[in-house]
Amino acid sequence: MDDAELVRAIEENAAELLLAMGTAGGGRQRPGGGQEPGGGAARREPGGGESLAGDGVRWSIGGSPLDYHNAVVGCSVEDGAAADLVIAESLQELRDFGVPGCWHVGPSMRPLDLGERLLAAGFSYGGPEPGMALRLAELREAEAAGLRVERLTEVDGLTVWAQTLGRGFGEGVKEAEWVASVYRRLGVADPWRHYVGYLADEPVATATVFLAAGVAGVYFVMTVPEARRRGIGAAITAAVLREARDSGLEYAVLGSSPAGHSVYAGLGFRELCAVHLYERALPEE
Repeated sequence: MDDAELVRAIEENAAELLLAMGTAGGGRQRPGGGQEPGGGAARREPGGGESLAGDGVRWSIGGSPLDYHNAVVGCSVEDGAAADLVIAESLQELRDFGVPGCWHVGPSMRPLDLGERLLAAGFSYGGPEPGMALRLAELREAEAAGLRVERLTEVDGLTVWAQTLGRGFGEGVKEAEWVASVYRRLGVADPWRHYVGYLADEPVATATVFLAAGVAGVYFVMTVPEARRRGIGAAITAAVLREARDSGLEYAVLGSSPAGHSVYAGLGFRELCAVHLYERALPEE
């Protein structure tokens, strides 16, 4: 892949993950329709979000209590007025479901002033999420003394995975429990690969790999606070990427946190783009 193809893969892998997770609880998909982008009657089912695909717009809204996962991941609308209608419809979806939400504005999204329009509509800027990519043949090795990495082979293993994740990732236990509930529905076989890292039989780290868009996407890399600064994050990432490489994958991608950027760069990842997050708390009526 050249850099342009890798940028598309960074966006697409993350979009596919968010769409799959957002509707895992039984949500429905509806195509875009009508004369307006995103038009069409919604079909909803309790327990899952609604997935919209069509007219250059993609989202999954309503399946999560977390703003990041009620996600608009695609908008290719050149006309500014039409973009405002899409933004307004996404806000109405958030109100209808009673959830916060997030637009993930990547390099392919249009119009170019989409961020300004989101701010004008009441979203707040959550910052950039650097998009990074690595050719797996160029993976640099990393080890952590005593670390053992195990891939989950049974859904029951998600209990330990979630308990570990909840000790230091994102919104803590709230996020970990929701993510685990989603993965219990999606399973632990390809395209989903989940890992736990152990020190002396104590779970101290997590990672997930999602296979989509022809690449291995790396997610939910976390080390519990008391075990940090020992190279564990780099080591578990290197371990899961070796398995991806050995299973025939050629490239890995991820969206980095500020804290993780130097870790991933040390493994050979290059920053190729940024996905800008625009967040909206639970909208008022």
